[in-house]
Amino acid sequence: MGEVRYEPIGVIRSPFEGIADMPIQPAGAKGVGGAVELKPEYADGLKDLDGFSHVILLYHFHLAQGCELLVKPFMDDELRGVFATRAPKRPNAVGISVVRLTGIEGTTLRIEDVDILDGTPLLDIKPYVPDFDIRDVTSIGWLEKSVKKLKEARSDERFG
Repeated sequence: MGEVRYEPIGVIRSPFEGIADMPIQPAGAKGVGGAVELKPEYADGLKDLDGFSHVILLYHFHLAQGCELLVKPFMDDELRGVFATRAPKRPNAVGISVVRLTGIEGTTLRIEDVDILDGTPLLDIKPYVPDFDIRDVTSIGWLEKSVKKLKEARSDERFG
């Protein structure tokens, strides 16, 4: 396998200027507003996106330094395999968030439920389609006992 490179297509704007005290998932960031500023050369790619209420943002965890295969997640006190978490210190520091799309003005997307650091490089946007994206889930592993903490859970410096 050879090297894979991505070039950011824009930047994500949010009220979160530091990694401490941020919501750790969009479900814990209800109503938090933000924006996606797309580079002008990608403007045509926004055609028809305004018909969707939610979008999937793929982005680069630009402040995550290095990779840890065993991590202590925000909602747990045990070490877990990084692939069983959404921790940012990963072999490829790629993040994903499903956010509400509230409007498009030129190359700026207005979004809500933002759990992303201000200035985060955007890699891609995809429409969220429940018929494609929702699955009948029977198990969520170690998170079964912790998922109820999500709304109050906040990030700290452990992955900076």
